[in-house]
Amino acid sequence: MSLFKARDWWSTIVGNSEEFDQGCLCVANVDNNNNGEDKIIVGSYTGFLRIYNPHPMKPGDAMQPEDLLLEVQLPEPILQVEVGKFVSGTELLHLAVLHCRKLCIYAVSGSLGNIDHGNQYQLKRMYEHHLQRTAFNMTYGPFGGIKGRDLICIQSVDGMLMLFEQESFSFGRFLSGFLLPGPLAYSSRTDSFITVSSCRQVESYKYQVLAFAKDAETQESEEQKPGSGKRLAADWVLNIGEQALDIRVVSFNQLVPSVFVLGERNFFCLKDNGQIRFIKKLDYSPSCFLPYSVSGTTVNTLIGNHNSILHVYQDVTLKWATQLPHIPVAVRVGKFLNLKGIIVTLNDIGHLQCSYLGTDPSLFQAPKAEARDINYEEYDAEMNKLQKIIKEARRIKDIVPKLERNEDLAVVVTVSPDLDPVSQAVDSEVKAEQIPSVTVKITMEGRQQGIIKLSVCVHPPLALTHDKFTMKLESHASKTIEFSAFLKGNNPPADLEGSVLASYSTPTGAPRVAQCRFRLPLRLVCTSAHPSKTASQKLTIDTNKPPVSLVTLFPDFAEQTDEESLNALGFQLLAGSRVTLLASKTSQRYRIQSDRLEDLWLITKELTLRLDEHFRKQNCKDFACTFSGPIPLQEYFEIIDHHFELRLNAVKYEQLLSERAILFRAIERRLLTRFKDKTQAPLQHLDTLLEGTYRQIIALADAAEENQANIFQAFTRLKSATQLVILLISLWQKLTADQVAILQATFLPLTQDTQDLGWEETVDASVSHLLKTCLSKSSKDHALTVSNQLCIPKDTNKLKKHITLLYDRLAKGGRVALSADISSQQTVALPGQAVDSNQTVNC
Repeated sequence: MSLFKARDWWSTIVGNSEEFDQGCLCVANVDNNNNGEDKIIVGSYTGFLRIYNPHPMKPGDAMQPEDLLLEVQLPEPILQVEVGKFVSGTELLHLAVLHCRKLCIYAVSGSLGNIDHGNQYQLKRMYEHHLQRTAFNMTYGPFGGIKGRDLICIQSVDGMLMLFEQESFSFGRFLSGFLLPGPLAYSSRTDSFITVSSCRQVESYKYQVLAFAKDAETQESEEQKPGSGKRLAADWVLNIGEQALDIRVVSFNQLVPSVFVLGERNFFCLKDNGQIRFIKKLDYSPSCFLPYSVSGTTVNTLIGNHNSILHVYQDVTLKWATQLPHIPVAVRVGKFLNLKGIIVTLNDIGHLQCSYLGTDPSLFQAPKAEARDINYEEYDAEMNKLQKIIKEARRIKDIVPKLERNEDLAVVVTVSPDLDPVSQAVDSEVKAEQIPSVTVKITMEGRQQGIIKLSVCVHPPLALTHDKFTMKLESHASKTIEFSAFLKGNNPPADLEGSVLASYSTPTGAPRVAQCRFRLPLRLVCTSAHPSKTASQKLTIDTNKPPVSLVTLFPDFAEQTDEESLNALGFQLLAGSRVTLLASKTSQRYRIQSDRLEDLWLITKELTLRLDEHFRKQNCKDFACTFSGPIPLQEYFEIIDHHFELRLNAVKYEQLLSERAILFRAIERRLLTRFKDKTQAPLQHLDTLLEGTYRQIIALADAAEENQANIFQAFTRLKSATQLVILLISLWQKLTADQVAILQATFLPLTQDTQDLGWEETVDASVSHLLKTCLSKSSKDHALTVSNQLCIPKDTNKLKKHITLLYDRLAKGGRVALSADISSQQTVALPGQAVDSNQTVNC
């Protein structure tokens, strides 16, 4: 039993299987009784309207039948009920019921009964308004400072404010920039309507501004067509940064008028001019609220939450918290039987309760704790054990615990060593006689039964016959699937590696992911060819071991075991140029040459991998590859410029398409005006101009599409050249795996290249960051500015300058690192270059 529990004064269940929301509850003297006692009006989404006059009852007793004054079923769902002075010629209170397409005003009257069943109440309809738009909510008040009566403002779901002057419709206005409807309230002091837009802004609109604004026939006419009135503008706007659940305006004679806004995580109190009085951050999810004042001197706020707790605040101070038996969606305060401050709450399924604040005494008494002797030696041993565990966890620096490979699911990928006898390639763009494919086999074995979702990814232009799989795996059973990989695009891929992701759930419901990587064979993208003696691009890889026969390294490409193939091999890329690999007979060097720099990447990478594997099988642990030649930066910059030029062309095509589209629509409007004219007039070659513009748009769209395909190919070549440059830098400076990973993250941050975020601006920001941090040489380097917003640059001069500067810093012994502890790094320089011994590299 909770000590702070709402004391039940009266309660009942409204209806059966009905739904309610915050607008379905109203507390007021709807029958205009002389004693001034309030009644509870409840409307439901099923169309039932009920009026209650509660009386106190003992706990456990049911509601008395005479407490229900009236129950009527209306033909439409009830969105909101309000009580006010809605009938002209009288100041009596009437009931306003808002339906989806109708607003009805009723008079509730009671007559004395002649028998024991009590008084009889009737509901008389005074007038109604049929709405042209679907209603969302409404508010009321003395709009325009009118005395003795209330006007009604209804907000539609498409953003129109419809104002009714009692029995007649006044006008309608659309809110500017509207997307979704929000809560609506009226401030009588400033004569303005306050709402919260989809931009999460509190907006205030003066009634006079609404009255003199342009007529709203449609939302498009309100925003675009010129009218005789003024354009609708907000009196003030305040960004609260979250969606609002409800808005209330409190205006008492002895209190400062305030606007209360209940957000999803905060509670705002504003002045009537939009300035913030205070903000209360809520540590729970609110469901409803109500500012009220019993004495007229202080304002308290009731806030209900989804934990079935009702909080009472005075400004930002929590005065009371009470437990409710349900989650309230609407809360009101009323006067019943001369008792002020009765709290009325309603939940979404119809639990209606009248309660008051109080306490229930707790009969539980905590027992005395048993006294026991403390074993300090045992506590010290446990403390030492825990300290060792903490120390070990800090040393490993792993937040996520590593799982065993075969803990729940084991994924094994096997790539066939031979190509498919019958190619499985489909829709390939490669212009070759035969496009090879290779079979990939995935074997999975799990300990528990479950559904496995498998996703296979390869780097384009490589493609798969199937890349998505969903299967049911039995406990301690294995399952195998097969698919084929092939070259689809007409350009060499930037990488032959692929990955397999298997997502599943443990028996406890925890999601898990198993990942496995595989590498496709080189024969998938190239064939053997005769070696070429001439080439424009050449690279030389040095080793510390005697040269290995190329037939031994590449047995799958050595068609003839003659003397020439021992030291020279040719590779013809299916969508590229010819690459020649030469092995020196006297020195420990290998030369790779081709007419294109980017085509050298796959063969160079494959050479280093096969050399490492060859000497690993011979238990040679000190094998190393090095690179001593100059890094081909100029050729690399040409590839960057070509890719950037295509991106600029894409921007030009987009601008031209936009201009031609505007011209096309203007010609269409002119032609439509001519066709609608009753008196026939000559077209003045508008039809010819329309056809010519249409052809220009089609030609520009085809050119833009072709340019986009060229951008994709250029980006793939750029990634190949970038990986080649990173590999040469790592061999030249003998970088560790972590340092190579930093360079790859710097130069290859994107998997896809788009106009909004391209390779050039992203890499420029990454390189500038390295130059400012771990590769900084002096305080001047910290002046390098990195824009907070990445956009396409005017040219690539700045990027090429920064890449050259990074190359120079690495040549002088700089090292990329993420930690500050780099004192043990060795200084490596090119032959003939001086080493700055005073250089300090910090990160």
